[in-house]
Amino acid sequence: MKQPEPSTDRGSSSLQRQEETTVSSQTTHGAADMTRRMVCGGLAGMIAKTATNPLDRIRMLSQTGEHGIKLSSSTTTTTKQITPLQLYKSILQNEGILGLWAGNGANLLRVFPAKSIVFSSNDFYRGVAHTLYFGNDVDNNNNNYTTQQQKQQLPWMLSFLSGGLAGMTASAATYPLDLARGRITGKLAGPGGKKHYKGIVNTVLITAREEGVRALYKGVTPTLLGAMPYEGIKFGTVGMLERAFPKSSTGEEQGGVLSNNIVRKLVFGGAGGVSAGLLTYPNDTIRRLLQLQGSKGTTEHFDGYFDCLRKTYAKYGIERFYRGAFINIVRMAPNTAIQFGSYELLKQMSEGYF
Repeated sequence: MKQPEPSTDRGSSSLQRQEETTVSSQTTHGAADMTRRMVCGGLAGMIAKTATNPLDRIRMLSQTGEHGIKLSSSTTTTTKQITPLQLYKSILQNEGILGLWAGNGANLLRVFPAKSIVFSSNDFYRGVAHTLYFGNDVDNNNNNYTTQQQKQQLPWMLSFLSGGLAGMTASAATYPLDLARGRITGKLAGPGGKKHYKGIVNTVLITAREEGVRALYKGVTPTLLGAMPYEGIKFGTVGMLERAFPKSSTGEEQGGVLSNNIVRKLVFGGAGGVSAGLLTYPNDTIRRLLQLQGSKGTTEHFDGYFDCLRKTYAKYGIERFYRGAFINIVRMAPNTAIQFGSYELLKQMSEGYF
């Protein structure tokens, strides 16, 4: 009597369930790792922003010119010669020591989602770039590169594009918060310390009520145009320096001074921030001027980006676009250094918790 052949259905079903479990596990791990990167990026941004907010406040008042300080000369009264020290003293006189952190709450509400998106998106876009450039040599879910050397070899332009796309993604998602921050920190309080805006939610509501919902996106065009080169230059510079000072196969930098990965990120991040801030500063000035127009006490009116560019240049000259640039450079070095260093440190500390 012929014996029935062993059925393979049970084995096939078991194999299929095993494959589905593996895929599900990989998906869960990838989502958890992305969440970890987003949290670390957001916290790193908050730490850096709080530490450097006084410099940012002085920089924005210098940049927008909405400080109400006038210096009398023998022939005219001008606001062009205001120094960072004079702005610092004026803030203390009008708003007290906490005035140096005016808008920091708005900053933190904006920075956490913005930096969480920037850092995690940059990691994701870098992973995609590696896959396209090197082939299937990178796991896009957790950004594990097959070799450290391959990670170092990503061309500068791909690092630039990855960072630029990450910056545009974050800017588009968080722009109304950025506008609110600009209006809070870009003007000094009036007589008696009276402020027109009282926090980020209040700023958004007042702006929408007095100027319409569309006003929440004033300056969005230069913001998106500026985010691409700014984040691109920043991350591109970091990538370029990582290639210029590669680690050996044992994980130590050839010169020894940059053997610690956190120190590398601090140094390279600071250099990237200074480079990006200096090269994109004129665009940022236009963005701030567009954001402030229509707010109480501001008389300037512009019909878009190029009208602002033309009128500002005609009235003040090229110098106007770089007003506050020095304090911005002083601010950017520690800000981006802390961002990159904190991000790397927090990633290391959170290993195994997600």
